Amino acid sequence: MTSNHNFQQTSKRRGEMIAVCSAKGGIGRTTLTVNLAVALFKKNISISILDGDFQFGDIGLAMDLQSTFTIKDVVEEIDRLDEFSLASFLCNHESGVKVLQAPERPEFAELVTDEKLSKILDLLLMQQDYVVVDTGVGLQERTLNIVEKADQILVVTNLEMAALKNTKLLLETLDILGFRDKVRIVINRATMESVIKAGDVPDILGEAEPIYIPNDFQIASQALNIGIPFVINQGKSELAKSVFKMAEQLTTRREISMIRSAKPSIISKLFNRKRLREETVE
Repeated sequence: MTSNHNFQQTSKRRGEMIAVCSAKGGIGRTTLTVNLAVALFKKNISISILDGDFQFGDIGLAMDLQSTFTIKDVVEEIDRLDEFSLASFLCNHESGVKVLQAPERPEFAELVTDEKLSKILDLLLMQQDYVVVDTGVGLQERTLNIVEKADQILVVTNLEMAALKNTKLLLETLDILGFRDKVRIVINRATMESVIKAGDVPDILGEAEPIYIPNDFQIASQALNIGIPFVINQGKSELAKSVFKMAEQLTTRREISMIRSAKPSIISKLFNRKRLREETVE
């Protein structure tokens, strides 16, 4: 009886999920995702990456992966999978990080329904200490479901005016949805030449303690082009050190928890907020 009870407890334990988001493309979200994952693995943490940009995901490119399987194959077999059989669909990167890649074709993205995505994430979290999800740009439907399930949300931005404007709107939306307390702001290329300085961003975005990643475009772009995360071959650079520091900051908040009970959906939260406003006007 006791051993069965322990098994049930163990089977329901989950790792922590980090969603990496951005309100604008081209600001380093995917590069930060893969380097953060490798940095976490170097702390002896089991970790998987899910490429959550189901139309145009670039995790495979950023890690130079040639995988036989993608999330499309998992979706097609989802009714017969458990956390152990799912492992055979993951691509093992030389760093030790396991990756579930996006579909090869953008039209296959629609096969990843909310229900199937939720089950896939639950299965990954049963096997890994951390699951890092690189989302698509903005708050598409699938991204909304990912951030709802996430334990921590990293919102990546830089010092460009357009990026900060869109990031502010993204943060306001996450606040409406009740997710703001899960958010950490990551200012990428924080030392780049810009009219706006890194020190101005906390006031602009209302974030007291953002995470700063220095500007080293040469190292970052080379790492992306050759498919080798810079924390592997440029580990002593200031860029890599900042990612290791970010990994340390995130793991101090880690708490393995039980799979949580169902919560009100995102749509219902939006409707409830709208209804509350209408009642106030009346």
